[in-house]
Amino acid sequence: MTNIEFTRELIKGRIAETIFEQMFRESGRFTILRSGYEYTLPELAQYQHLVEIKAVIANIRNAPDFVLISQDKTEVYLVEVKFCTRRDSKKIKEIVDQTLKIWNPSWLFVASPDGFFFEPCNDVSMKNGEIGQLYPKWVESNIQVEYLKILKQFEPRTSEIWS
Repeated sequence: MTNIEFTRELIKGRIAETIFEQMFRESGRFTILRSGYEYTLPELAQYQHLVEIKAVIANIRNAPDFVLISQDKTEVYLVEVKFCTRRDSKKIKEIVDQTLKIWNPSWLFVASPDGFFFEPCNDVSMKNGEIGQLYPKWVESNIQVEYLKILKQFEPRTSEIWS
């Protein structure tokens, strides 16, 4: 992957993560913690050439992007966030199955121009990559509509689908 391709993928991923974080924060129902590799252990990246560190980095690199904690502190959700221009059930199934190998239970959030989707990875896997819409019990519909408008402003015009 070239530096330009890497940067493009990074930007798409960050757009989806920012929308997820801001939308859930606005809902007022959760404390949102970033947990992805780039946020929790950036210092380790400089040591990735060391054999002893490689296994640790591999585990952390596959960590879900966020932790949601309910305001009453009774529920915790590990959430992987993805952006896609078109939802592809086969690709979604690959993502959830890979996530579940290390992080079970976990959830998948997909930001797409046709809406926001959010379900437990186990459910998505059992449904062969079909993922349900983000329900208003998580984030109210009016908030979703506003954030979907923002997402569409950044919709990639390339053939690349996933980040």
